[in-house]
Amino acid sequence: MSRCRPATPADAVAIAAIYNEGIEDRIATFETRHRSTHDILSWFGGHHPIVVVEDGGQVVAFAAATTYRTRECYAGIAEFSIYVARTHRSRGYGRAAMKGLCDAAERAGFWKLVSRVFPENAASRELLKALGFREVGVYRRHGKVDGAWRDAVIVEKLLGEAAK
Repeated sequence: MSRCRPATPADAVAIAAIYNEGIEDRIATFETRHRSTHDILSWFGGHHPIVVVEDGGQVVAFAAATTYRTRECYAGIAEFSIYVARTHRSRGYGRAAMKGLCDAAERAGFWKLVSRVFPENAASRELLKALGFREVGVYRRHGKVDGAWRDAVIVEKLLGEAAK
């Protein structure tokens, strides 16, 4: 049985392992450098929510919100990322993590979540559409991965009062 809950620093090892799988797979991030537990620990301590999904006591997915822009006028907007362990993909854990993050972000006072998704990452795009995210547009040649230009689909979801 799975459950979504707020992440704690004790989850940093599992989050780093899952994130590093995503980096290796080259399907979900422009990042190419593996993250250490210490890197992940630096995510904690602010007001941006991080959630994990457990199955049988094992962390199998996470979703995290980070600062969108530092200007005060954007304080209610958070950028998000979501990753699922390779062996647990396509089982609903990503959906649970994103629903949990949306709820936590709204409770924390955020009015919008935004991110970018590789155009060919159909699974993520379908999940986000099913959860009410809208595709805003495409950043062409937004960055390079392994020397190749990659586009990025911009997604957003309004939360709370902004969604009404």
